[in-house]
Amino acid sequence: MNRRQFFHTTLAATLVTSLRAAAEGRPPRILLRSSWQVVNIGDIAHTPGVLTLIEKYIPEAETVLWASGDLSPEVAAMEHKRFPKLRIVKGTIGADGRASNPELAEAASWADFLLHGSGPSLVAAADVAAFAKHTGKPYGVYGITHGSLFTGSRDNDILSGAQFAFFRDSVSLAKAKTDGVTCPVMEFGPDGAFACDLRDDAKATAFLHAHALEEGKFLCCIPRLRWTPYWEIRKTPMDARARERHARNQAMAEHDHAPLRAAITAIARETPLKVLVCPEDQSQMAVGKRWIVDLLPEDVRSRVVWRGRFWLTDEALSTYICSAGLFGLEMHSPIMCVGNGVPAIVCRFAEQTSKGIMWRDLGLGDWLFDFDVEEEIKELVPAVLAMTQDPEAAKAKVAKARAFVEQRQRKTMRELRRHLRS
Repeated sequence: MNRRQFFHTTLAATLVTSLRAAAEGRPPRILLRSSWQVVNIGDIAHTPGVLTLIEKYIPEAETVLWASGDLSPEVAAMEHKRFPKLRIVKGTIGADGRASNPELAEAASWADFLLHGSGPSLVAAADVAAFAKHTGKPYGVYGITHGSLFTGSRDNDILSGAQFAFFRDSVSLAKAKTDGVTCPVMEFGPDGAFACDLRDDAKATAFLHAHALEEGKFLCCIPRLRWTPYWEIRKTPMDARARERHARNQAMAEHDHAPLRAAITAIARETPLKVLVCPEDQSQMAVGKRWIVDLLPEDVRSRVVWRGRFWLTDEALSTYICSAGLFGLEMHSPIMCVGNGVPAIVCRFAEQTSKGIMWRDLGLGDWLFDFDVEEEIKELVPAVLAMTQDPEAAKAKVAKARAFVEQRQRKTMRELRRHLRS
């Protein structure tokens, strides 16, 4: 038997394998399609978050991660530190049902259920469709945004074929219903990153000590351009779309970062706290320096620490947990904060899709500011100051939101368990 015949035969035998395994009473098997890219600590956080939920609520299950091609050895090592038994495969299943490598072919045959992890859309729609078509096995979707520019033309049909589809914001859920998606279970389901618990306390402590940042005595601030400049991160030539997005970034950078500088200035002059300007993706070290740190008044700049080196999710989360709170223009650092009991304010704009609306869904609407609405921008500084001036009230607000997230996590994992049993 040649290599291609092997892959095809392995996938074709899937249903027989599943029936035999059910009779043997072995642990349920989940193939988690996740891990979209590693240039953003939030995109990294989706995967360990969902793995943590499976570990907590379905401890008897075995899980294999089907990762995208750019999963780096460094990030894989971080995940293996937390999940030492985790097996990772990469590759694709073609339209003809053939896997691109024997490891993926074996994993597809091995699995009982495919779970598509959290993301800005049905990121791996083609992989899900190929898996379902050529194995006949069930699948579900966990904590995505739907209806944005990232949504594909086939997504509605693929979502309709799922056993369940959980959307991470109410706008996406409503859009799926309006689109006529017929999945039997469609509900709000928190982004998987809420459950991320990766930690590197040693690195975080060393960084904080080196920059005279004391636990509970600093806030984190995250900058962001309207469009992530992937052409810079990946060092690729700019095409017409990239040039258009670069122009939009330059046009809005001062507009979007001036309110953050105003909040930092208020913190420095009205509270004893310091501010750490730090990144969520690999472009934001330079953005933070250019549009925040370098433009601060001199007396304020002395109270600000700029992180000029990228970090991974574990060190970032350990740092956030030591802080008094976070504010800025990103989404997943706030998600990780709230998931770990840390106050976090979200500033958003249209280019970020509807994901920020989840803050209203969690009862944190007064910590959500739309930077396309000038009246909302004016409320940012008072909100940041209030968060620092009454830390107990801020923590209580986070605790309530976190409890709601955990209630939904339990519900979503019960749904996954139900399909594994069936």
